[in-house]
Amino acid sequence: MVPTDVLPGFNECNCLAIRQAGRQITQFYDQYLAPVGLRTTQFSVLARLRQTGPMTIAALASELLMDRTTMGRSIVPLEREGLIRVVTGRTDRRSKELQLTEAGIKRVKAAYKGWKQAQARFARVFGEERAAGLRELLRAVSTADLGTSSFPNA
Repeated sequence: MVPTDVLPGFNECNCLAIRQAGRQITQFYDQYLAPVGLRTTQFSVLARLRQTGPMTIAALASELLMDRTTMGRSIVPLEREGLIRVVTGRTDRRSKELQLTEAGIKRVKAAYKGWKQAQARFARVFGEERAAGLRELLRAVSTADLGTSSFPNA
């Protein structure tokens, strides 16, 4: 048996708390997007493409803080359903670019209603000000230089 003074308490782990909250919120939003056949990650991809226009897979993965492999798996069902098109990059022929199709535009517009309902419910439960503060804090965490590319010795 490991002495308890060696292990951190579950309530002290930032990573665990953030991952648990992330899973809870993802499940919550997924319920609102399910009627139009999308998951939260798919909605994020379609919404970003709607907002920015065509992007390379690598650029979109970077924008959404996903690794390229995960992004690749996320776009397969979107392409299969005809919501996006994967084409050769315009500026770099070696890259793959994602384009939103007309069907994708229609789907993301339909999903926007559910997303807005989820946003409103979240704000009702936590309050507008707290929800805005949480988004601001999480954006700060997402952009902080935590040194993830190097692992310092303990």
